[in-house]
Amino acid sequence: MHAFTEKDIRASFVNASLRERNALVVPELASVEWARLDYFGWRDPKQPLAGFLVAPVDDEPVGILLRQTEQRTRTRAQCSWCEDVTLPNEVVLFGAKRAGRAGRNGDTVGTLLCERFECSANVRRPMPPAYLGFDVEAARQRRIEALRAHVDRFARDLRDSR
Repeated sequence: MHAFTEKDIRASFVNASLRERNALVVPELASVEWARLDYFGWRDPKQPLAGFLVAPVDDEPVGILLRQTEQRTRTRAQCSWCEDVTLPNEVVLFGAKRAGRAGRNGDTVGTLLCERFECSANVRRPMPPAYLGFDVEAARQRRIEALRAHVDRFARDLRDSR
């Protein structure tokens, strides 16, 4: 993923109002390791139930405002994007308004995601070999590609619902 500027990020949100985009607190971007990310996600401590992510779709940033549900899942959930069964972090249910008229009419999409958007790190974590001769690096690459496909599909679905 290539680096985005604060201006790129603010302008990219497809399901946020102008007021929400202007109030957005973008984290410090200088220390972000863009090459190790498949999407850029963060939480704002002032809005504990809000999540923000920017995904590259056709090399253009697509920003998505997410809302975490207040109720936690009763059992240990699996992230829909990184699909890691040995997660070192919590998974929560996020909802996102669709872009355009559909979103203004209340149409939303929900998905289970890592609470602090750790998916890029999770899919790059080395996994133990499943059997003798198991290609760990090829499996890691497949996980990275699957994550990118999940993120791309979700972002396109929200963006193109106008």
